[in-house]
Amino acid sequence: HGKENVDSRHNRGRGGETTRFHTVNVAQPVRFSRKCPTGWHHYEGTASCYRVYLNGENYWDAVQTCQRVNGSLATFTADQELRFILAQEWDLEEKTFVRKDQRRFWVGYQYVITNRNHSLEGHWEVAYKGSSEVFLPPDPIFGPAMSEKENVLCAQLQCFHFPTLRHHGLHSWYAENCYEKSSFLCKRSQTCVDIKDNIVDEGYYFTPKGNDPCLSCTCHNGEPEMCVAALCERPQGCQQYRKDPKECCKFTCLDP
Repeated sequence: HGKENVDSRHNRGRGGETTRFHTVNVAQPVRFSRKCPTGWHHYEGTASCYRVYLNGENYWDAVQTCQRVNGSLATFTADQELRFILAQEWDLEEKTFVRKDQRRFWVGYQYVITNRNHSLEGHWEVAYKGSSEVFLPPDPIFGPAMSEKENVLCAQLQCFHFPTLRHHGLHSWYAENCYEKSSFLCKRSQTCVDIKDNIVDEGYYFTPKGNDPCLSCTCHNGEPEMCVAALCERPQGCQQYRKDPKECCKFTCLDP
């Protein structure tokens, strides 16, 4: 945000000719604060975006819904990532949960039962083969809708509505019948979002969210890179004007 007015200076160039210099709007470094689509929460530690879907779906339908938005049911790489999820205020409707003070949603793990003799025995697995995730939940609480015929149960993460409990990281893991309907948590890689809140695909040019509508950047791994700025001269014959915050070099003259 340089000088709005044209500051003309005269100087002597080669051969004695007069050279005019115009000070125009200068591009400034921009903080790119939006790396997720609207409605998603960004976590810098994994460069990921997260969103809770309220519509109750069974586990397999939830998997497909997450895939349609280029994501998957959330899994976690470390305890810090899980703490970030638990601390969020997801703006959830109470009617979608079992109890008013508790919230449960599908996440990307499955519990495989290996022994049903005296007590249920089994182990957690990441639901998607080839995943590099290393965090596995502790022993689960078995949900009331669990069938005696099912050998694979699906993971529900329970967090709490009360802020004090939420910020202390209090939570539980349930192994539940996969055909029960529940809210669910999707996770996707951070993405490029342009100045008009459109999602930008990898490798494409775009203008990032920020204060400079004259930046043109390339989307690379969800980050704006190789940015080029256009410099705009003020509109000629206009003393007072307003810049359009979303259109490059577009002005509205305010003179009478």
